[in-house]
Amino acid sequence: MKIQDNKVVHLTYQLKVDGEIADSATAEKPLQFIFGQGYLLPKFEKNIAGKQVGDEFEFMLTAQDGYGLVNPAAIIDLPKSAFEIDGVFQDAYVQPGRSIPMMSREGGVVHGTVLSVGADTVKMDFNHPMAGKDLYFTGKVELVRDATEEELKDGLFGERKPRSCSGSCGSCNSDCK
Repeated sequence: MKIQDNKVVHLTYQLKVDGEIADSATAEKPLQFIFGQGYLLPKFEKNIAGKQVGDEFEFMLTAQDGYGLVNPAAIIDLPKSAFEIDGVFQDAYVQPGRSIPMMSREGGVVHGTVLSVGADTVKMDFNHPMAGKDLYFTGKVELVRDATEEELKDGLFGERKPRSCSGSCGSCNSDCK
């Protein structure tokens, strides 16, 4: 069976960035997803489309085809008051290199990395951690099977919210907080 839309796929892989292993999946814990459902980068899927169990792959995604180039507008200074709890700045938590979940203007969660802490501001980078990086993948197709109707509706791990879910807490038995 070939990898194509609506097939469940298990892959082992190794991702190298700047010559270092940045991520991997093993036969014991493979990457599992439904092909063609938007779980992976589009160019990643293009590179594995049509492969079968046992096929190996090796390819590179440029930064543009991966997580994009670094967007300077996504590096911003926020007032230290944004990191206060009960009026106290959380200096033990707000440290350079730490990823911190924050709320966007639209109410969604975005992750930013602390670049530096100044006297009055915290410089945050909201680019994806792999932005600006070329991604080198090697791996092997471990399994390809038809997705069940339930998997197509709810996701491979039940991760899709019902279409009627507004995303607000308690409205759809979701685990949002």
